[in-house]
Amino acid sequence: MFGISFPEMMLVGFVALLVLGPERLPGAARTAGLWIGRLRRSFNSIRQEVEREIGADEIRQQLRNEHILSMEQRDNRPKPAASTPEVQTPPAAATPPMPQDVVAERPQDPPQTPPRAP
Repeated sequence: MFGISFPEMMLVGFVALLVLGPERLPGAARTAGLWIGRLRRSFNSIRQEVEREIGADEIRQQLRNEHILSMEQRDNRPKPAASTPEVQTPPAAATPPMPQDVVAERPQDPPQTPPRAP
């Protein structure tokens, strides 16, 4: 991780043994291990959070780019040429009924009279 080789670690251990003594060295090693573990966990959690945020930012940026692209495509639709006259349609009330709208009139059946009793 830090580029420390095995002989260098042995040298650090030997110096720690001389400075702390055999009674306090195990407790110091345990404490140092706990602190190193805490630092690793905190760095890993920070790294994961940053990666999640970067991923979320990338997704937001991609959605923003897609939104902009769709707006540009909508704005770039072909529009009718200015030289073509526009056809004006008359209001719906003024249009005559179309053949499918005309209802065929049926002749009225003659009224039925009840039969007479003899």
